[in-house]
Amino acid sequence: MSYMVLARKTRPRNFSEMVGQEHVVQALTNALTQQRLHHAYLFTGTRGVGKTTVSRILAKSLNCTGPDGQGGITATPCGVCPACTEIEAGRFVDYTELDAASNRGVDEVQGLLEQAVYKPVQGRFKVFMIDEVHMLTNTAFNAMLKTLEEPPEYLKFVLATTDPQKVPVTVLSRCLQFNLRPMAPETVVEQLARVLGAEQVPAEPQALRLLARAARGSMRDALSLTDQAIAFGAGQVLEATVRQMLGSVDRGVVFGLIAALAAGDGKAVVEQSERLRADGLSAATTLEDMAAVLQRMAVLQAVPGMAQGDTDPDAQEIARLAAQLPADETQLLYSLCIHGRAELGLAPDEYAGLTMVLLRLLPFKQPAAATAEKKTLKRAEAPPPESEPVPVPDADGGDFAPPGAGPADQPPDDWGEPAEPTAPTAPTAPTHPPLRPVPVREPAAPQGYESNRAPAPASTAPAATDTVAVKVREAADEPAPLRAAPAPEPRPVSATGEGDFWHALVQALVAREAITALVRELALQAQLVARAGDEWTLRIERESLGNPGVRERLQAALAEAGHAVRLRVEVGAVADSPSRRNAIAAAQRMKAAESLLMADPFVQEMVRDFGAKIVPGSIKPL
Repeated sequence: MSYMVLARKTRPRNFSEMVGQEHVVQALTNALTQQRLHHAYLFTGTRGVGKTTVSRILAKSLNCTGPDGQGGITATPCGVCPACTEIEAGRFVDYTELDAASNRGVDEVQGLLEQAVYKPVQGRFKVFMIDEVHMLTNTAFNAMLKTLEEPPEYLKFVLATTDPQKVPVTVLSRCLQFNLRPMAPETVVEQLARVLGAEQVPAEPQALRLLARAARGSMRDALSLTDQAIAFGAGQVLEATVRQMLGSVDRGVVFGLIAALAAGDGKAVVEQSERLRADGLSAATTLEDMAAVLQRMAVLQAVPGMAQGDTDPDAQEIARLAAQLPADETQLLYSLCIHGRAELGLAPDEYAGLTMVLLRLLPFKQPAAATAEKKTLKRAEAPPPESEPVPVPDADGGDFAPPGAGPADQPPDDWGEPAEPTAPTAPTAPTHPPLRPVPVREPAAPQGYESNRAPAPASTAPAATDTVAVKVREAADEPAPLRAAPAPEPRPVSATGEGDFWHALVQALVAREAITALVRELALQAQLVARAGDEWTLRIERESLGNPGVRERLQAALAEAGHAVRLRVEVGAVADSPSRRNAIAAAQRMKAAESLLMADPFVQEMVRDFGAKIVPGSIKPL
């Protein structure tokens, strides 16, 4: 006894057995019941969604005579009359199926249309069903246009295609078009459960979900995969065997990768990727499964109530990850996964590409402000060149050197050696104010400066009061000091009571590091406009800062600080924000530091005696 595959064995025989195409079934049922029949129908949709099945059921409905042979056109064919049984068996003389993929020329179409002049032999209507009609040539389409527009009253055309864009508009305009949609995974799971229950094949629900996802909306593909799973599992459809058959990645691995990315653990990500390499699992499938999980996480983050009533065993783990990973990082990781699939072919191997796609999220988790601060500190703490006897002023403005001082500017030997610093004869240098930062290293005393303070031997040194004896380069020979662009003046602030409260609150949150990255920027750039009960209104100038995920994280930080409020963000002109107040305070501190430094006696002496200049932008207040 030959075995019939499930896709053929379980093919629907009437409209009531069809699943997932209720919109088509309802339209055809009403048309058959009211006798409002079109002469040409066009069914479109992807493979395995029921185009040929609908065509055969429609042909049976038009030609059914009922069990007693007295029936007429009906939406519920009996399935036992000669017309129903012969159409089901494919030998009804008045029902013709033409495969346009192999019969696409004008001669084949003309041979079919020659039969149109003859009335039905057994049935009530002649039905011409042309499958994959988009494969016909232009000449074949033109040959059937006239008959398709005005066929005899006993002739019905049924066209089916998976690519309606290739069908000429002249044909589309002559047909009643129905689009059969891909079936939802839940619909496929329910149908597979009914089929396997009738076949008395034990199956696990999670295995059916895997088969439904692999079918991608095609019921025929789902039934074919189920046949394969039954054979692979020796009469059982189990999750482990189905996952092995499909090469799917275990959900535990997917959840582990997302959890490691949420925690910023790059080592765990690399280890999981190597585990996939060792198991020989597909990197593209991994990214696809991760994207599916991230999509459900994003839905839960946007609509928390969606998790209620979910019977999927993975729902609890997905809800936990949704609470662990911020909403903006979820969106970013989803985008990386779906775009990373296209990059796998460009990588040295797909597992290296998978690792790089996943590790790409980790740099985004570092706050941009902290990174910029680190770079600024590195520039400020760069040691001066070793070849210069006097250190070049660093970014803190700690030391000053005479212009052009260096190895080439040593005084001649006949100037004499400087006196010992233990017995100076010149007045001691004034004490520097405590504002000056501690220098990086002890500078070497310039010889010209000491010769002006301590007298050299009488045979070589001039008098201490003779200022002409100091060796100084001409101004024209000195290189121009580097000048930094002056800092822009901060915008004025229209101080308000709400601004005072908001500035103090934001400064406290920043000091405790309760807010970072985009959340901190939103708080610093926003102006507190009003507080009405448990609702606060913030105003921002840049709409990009008003991301719902960032707003929710700021709202959570405020709740932890004792302000359980709901934030409302509007876009407009900002007159008072913490960032503006901080900028004005920083500018005031800078001006005070510059004034104090310029009044320092040591600085004045260096400028007067050696022509030293302060590099603009090198002063930083403590």
